[in-house]
Amino acid sequence: MEAVIAIVALLFVLFVVLGVYATVKVVGAAKRGVDRTLTQARRTVEDHTLRAKSFAQLGPAGELAQLRLKLRTSMRATQEALHASAPEDESLKESMGLFQRLSAHGHELDGELKRLESEPDRAKLAERLPGLRERTERITQSADSLRWAARDRARRFADDDLDTLSAQIDVESGALRHWTKAEPTAPPPPWPEASAAEGGTEQQTWPETPRSRTAEEPTRPAITPPGVRPTYPWQKKPRPESTT
Repeated sequence: MEAVIAIVALLFVLFVVLGVYATVKVVGAAKRGVDRTLTQARRTVEDHTLRAKSFAQLGPAGELAQLRLKLRTSMRATQEALHASAPEDESLKESMGLFQRLSAHGHELDGELKRLESEPDRAKLAERLPGLRERTERITQSADSLRWAARDRARRFADDDLDTLSAQIDVESGALRHWTKAEPTAPPPPWPEASAAEGGTEQQTWPETPRSRTAEEPTRPAITPPGVRPTYPWQKKPRPESTT
């Protein structure tokens, strides 16, 4: 009885632990989903704000907004392209590592541009704009290079797979239509050459066959007929049949 109670208690504790674990996993997944949604919403709002500033504000402040918007758009597009192709292509792991290092520089530049948006000294800000513009251009060019290389690689793989598939389909289509193939026919025999006959007239000669040769030869008797026997002096003369 005590063993049964112990087993029931153990099963109860096990079910409780599994329930707590499942609850934690569900809560964690829900929290990650909410965080992802909030991050996406915050990013969308910030991008719209930067786009509005780039059109509404003039001078260094408007250019800072344009640089931030260009940087964020390029980095986000490259990240999405690499994440989409990496699971299918193992060779993109090194590219992902390079992009992580580039992202560190991109986040640093984005933070600096964001801080400079509230800079009151416009003259000092105008002096620093060429360097900020150059850094933004270098980072975005590197990100664009990685993104287009990944896309070209994926497109090349898709083209190669399509070519292989098309070749296999052509072979299968030919195998399914095997009755349409013409059977090889033997070439006709050559015509015999013409030879010059007597009198200057040319006649066509045909190859000699055993049947024609037999027809041309005279018929021979199967058994040679007996000839006249020679008589000798020592032989007796035959009696006439009329004598008795």
